[in-house]
Amino acid sequence: MSRRHAPRPAVDALRAALEAAAPKTRLAAVQGVWADVVGEQVAAAARPVAEREGAIVVACSDPVWAQELDLMQEQLLDRLRDRIGEAAPRSLRFRSEDARE
Repeated sequence: MSRRHAPRPAVDALRAALEAAAPKTRLAAVQGVWADVVGEQVAAAARPVAEREGAIVVACSDPVWAQELDLMQEQLLDRLRDRIGEAAPRSLRFRSEDARE
């Protein structure tokens, strides 16, 4: 008689499936680590939404956030480089949600 093993956690299978399904773009790489890199408060007010010519466009909830994050750009880029290496953007462009490009 064989013994049943406990069910294996599905988390590893789900993580592998998500990684395989995720687009392999610079934007996707930044989106995947954004909240960890900037923290919960900033992530609630700003999110990466587009990529243009190596720059990631970040939509901010208001112009004040856009300005503050623009001042922190080098610090944010350093953190992104540490997390995603070659996939890190060359620059970040911050805009208010209501701004049109």
